[in-house]
Amino acid sequence: VQLVESGGGLVQPGGSLRLSCAASGFTFSNYVMSWYRQAPGKERELVAAITSGSEISAGEMTNYADSVKGRFSISRDNAKNTVYLQMNSLKIEDTAVYYCKAVRLLSEYWGQGTQVTVSS
Repeated sequence: VQLVESGGGLVQPGGSLRLSCAASGFTFSNYVMSWYRQAPGKERELVAAITSGSEISAGEMTNYADSVKGRFSISRDNAKNTVYLQMNSLKIEDTAVYYCKAVRLLSEYWGQGTQVTVSS
């Protein structure tokens, strides 16, 4: 099982980044996917999550931390086994290591993280 994040980097306040998390070794389409972040000296926190869609007749559902609502957007491409996090209007306080996570029942997998630094 592997989750590999990419797309992090250094960006100025107000800028945008798109993170990707490529999954392998499990049935991606069956898993709820989420993005977490951890800033120095702080606990890891949920940023956004997206359901698999397979268990909900209405399709995929998303959830966001209040701090990123309206600025970040999570999406997934089950054909590519990839989940994305589009981050717009970035703020200095968005600086953190961003991790993706896959969850289904008792199975849970984490990526190694990608650094996002927002600085002028």
